[in-house]
Amino acid sequence: MRELLKSCLVIYSLLFGMLAHGELLIEVTSGNDQAVSIAVSPFSWQGDQILPEDPAGIVDNDLNLSGVFKAMPRTSMLSFPVNEAEVYYRDWKVLGANYLVTGQVSQTGSVFTLNYQLYDVIRGKRIDQGGFSGTVSQLREMSHRVSDSVYENITGLTGDFSTRILYVTAQRHSVERTDYQLNYADADGKRTRKVFSSREPILSPSWSPDGTRVTYVSFEQGRPAIYMQELATGKRKKLTNFKGLNNSPVWAPDGKSIAMVLSKGGNPDVYILDLATNKFSNVTSHYGIDTEPDWMPDGKSFIFTSNRGGGPQVYQQAVSRRSNGKFVAEGKPKRLTFEGKFNARAKVFPDGKSIALVHKGQGAAAFNIAILDLDTGRLRPLTSSKLEDSPSIAPGGRRLIYSVQGGEHGELGIVSADGRVKQRLPSAYGDVREPAWGPATSLK
Repeated sequence: MRELLKSCLVIYSLLFGMLAHGELLIEVTSGNDQAVSIAVSPFSWQGDQILPEDPAGIVDNDLNLSGVFKAMPRTSMLSFPVNEAEVYYRDWKVLGANYLVTGQVSQTGSVFTLNYQLYDVIRGKRIDQGGFSGTVSQLREMSHRVSDSVYENITGLTGDFSTRILYVTAQRHSVERTDYQLNYADADGKRTRKVFSSREPILSPSWSPDGTRVTYVSFEQGRPAIYMQELATGKRKKLTNFKGLNNSPVWAPDGKSIAMVLSKGGNPDVYILDLATNKFSNVTSHYGIDTEPDWMPDGKSFIFTSNRGGGPQVYQQAVSRRSNGKFVAEGKPKRLTFEGKFNARAKVFPDGKSIALVHKGQGAAAFNIAILDLDTGRLRPLTSSKLEDSPSIAPGGRRLIYSVQGGEHGELGIVSADGRVKQRLPSAYGDVREPAWGPATSLK
């Protein structure tokens, strides 16, 4: 128990320093040598006002940051085609482009329409086209949707550019005062919006499956309590305020229940709150510490961190839901991690075949992000900074976001699941922590 508490305190004590209230800045630190060349021509515009966004620039940036593509600079383009008749494939072949994207933006009243076309330069043909409509404030969402469509059409995989991320910032004004803020932003770090602010710590943010609500831990009343908040209205609801620990809320895949850690029974254990009945079910019970749950995709089991084996390791527990809203543990927990002296903060990949976690090897000094294949038991390190924490996986399962400690200011990192592409998301204003990758935005 002491080892787990000590390790958790080391990580959490480094979570907050200076504040980041501005947008996150994405810096590519390691790229893909085999990235596919793609050109995104500036989109045409028909409307009665100055277009407040550069949709083609957003698509260009998304695809470039994916690591799969290398976007061609506009200064290298010989022309800016806006439709198929203006596309000269020979010119784009000479420039080395494999694919070309063109687009048009138009306005009818308050409705903005963004159409795009995707061309295979090598084969000399259009391979996809589509469009999205929305308000002027949704131009970025529509642009990210174009990026998703282009990405999926070429790779066959779902894009994650229209998703969002939660994160916590902290600004230390003096020894006596630090301001904390929970924010969310687009996956490219733009359009930061405040969810909640406090002079007390905010921890463990989590998205609802539909992206309309979030949960988090707030110390605003002097001790930890779990809150649920609607993003559209700002309406908050306190879910727990028991004596002792109230921590690590995480939504079930169906959005009908939330797993969390409570110590109201004495030791920290995993509980599940059924949102319809407001009933709490104690689904782990041990004299050690059980913490940090995350659901498997089918909602029939969850993983969690426990020191019941002598040190922090990851376990899996099957559960079933009764008709009265109560959850019951099925069988004993199964240990998943064996390599290293510390494995914690685990998150499940969308396909349920792997988990990402914070790993510390025997005799190692660093806490790093690693991936465990649940079929083979193979543990594969992804990162190599001195202190990393809080991995969270993009809905498509191809990228992870995590926090990076040990420097002058804490920042976020993004790494591809194969470890080849790495990015940093520092803030111009200070520390940023506790990331959580959420679902795609809605155009409805």
